[in-house]
Amino acid sequence: MIATRFLSCLASLTLSLSLLAPVAMSQAAKTMQLNPATPQPSRFVVRGSSLIDLNHPEQPLFFRGIGYSPFLPGETAVHGQQPGNDDRYPRHLALIKAMNANYLHVFPRLMPPKFFEALDRTDLVYSQDVWIWAYEEDFLAPAFQEKTLHDIKEVIDHTYKVGRPDRLVLFSIGDELQAKCITSTDARHPEIHDYHGKHLSLTNRTPTEIALAKLVDGAMEYELSRYGRRHLYCHTSWTHVGPIGNRPDIEVSRESVLVPDMGDLICLNIYTYANGVKTSPPGSVTGTTYQGYLEQLAEEFQQPILVTQVGLSTSPVAPRADIPAFGGHTAEEVIPVLGSVWRDIRTARGRERFCGISFFELQDEWWKSAKGAEAALRQDADDPEQWFGMYSVDIQGNLTPKGDIPQAIRHIFEERTAK
Repeated sequence: MIATRFLSCLASLTLSLSLLAPVAMSQAAKTMQLNPATPQPSRFVVRGSSLIDLNHPEQPLFFRGIGYSPFLPGETAVHGQQPGNDDRYPRHLALIKAMNANYLHVFPRLMPPKFFEALDRTDLVYSQDVWIWAYEEDFLAPAFQEKTLHDIKEVIDHTYKVGRPDRLVLFSIGDELQAKCITSTDARHPEIHDYHGKHLSLTNRTPTEIALAKLVDGAMEYELSRYGRRHLYCHTSWTHVGPIGNRPDIEVSRESVLVPDMGDLICLNIYTYANGVKTSPPGSVTGTTYQGYLEQLAEEFQQPILVTQVGLSTSPVAPRADIPAFGGHTAEEVIPVLGSVWRDIRTARGRERFCGISFFELQDEWWKSAKGAEAALRQDADDPEQWFGMYSVDIQGNLTPKGDIPQAIRHIFEERTAK
């Protein structure tokens, strides 16, 4: 009787393990490898789970960042325009330095010469976001891939002709792909799971991940072949589509969860109220769901992690009841949230995997969401996207601090070690 029961239990255990094995094996087999023969960048490099500046290699980097997109009223990025080439940049960078920042996360694709001239008069370093069309139904479509890679090459060329490649940390290829487009891409290419490029190799991946890998691989190869060197590369994603998939509120299926590891490091926009974050378990030190999300990231991924955006909008109207905290904040409400996320990241279990955090953003942008030049002469009270700045801007382009937000960030960035 005992032997029979033992054999029965053993059989049940074996069946249970066999049912679980495909899931575990699938997760384990989702790989990304950088070709060991691919040259390393000349200044900012990855060493294990840390980011290192070879000019000062004695300790890992931790960026105290500010998101920077200096479109003034009447300027818009909708048709590819860039911010004006004028005297705004020394004034803006002085404000950024006054907040104890050491890093800029730059969003316009082709920043003008006077920005870089102003940058030369500071010790700030920067990363270049390379926005790609995030609403494509098929990210693997040959026409989309060709056109997007052409646009990426334009940004790389601009960096070497106008920019400051010695001050550049990374190129981010794409930012916040839309969930419905990830789903449609994956549905169109159910047979595509692997990619073996010149620099990146991925196995057991989604078609969308392969599409991004192809773009990153092509960008790396172009920079190396044209200029004989490369920078760090990443794709910037957001918590609504992964990489943590065991949340009830993410917007893609488990099969389409996007893990943005196609490159040297993981770059992720992590907002306190975002899907995936608000449903996380409490953190081990602060007890916030924000820290809980950070700690699971640190546990699951080996690459350095850069938090590329976090902030709150001060729009007078919070237009969407289904997204609590998206807009409608006072300046006084913003300050404790920024302090909280700083404590979360600096005290989190696994905090050594994080290489920085970038607060979004220096100033309000009137051109969002996708407004033309005439419409960008007004700021809409019910569009939170236009109100994320630490500074407001008037019709003449003058910046005014929103209460004590800039001063608070200065104090936050003074706390350079965990407390």
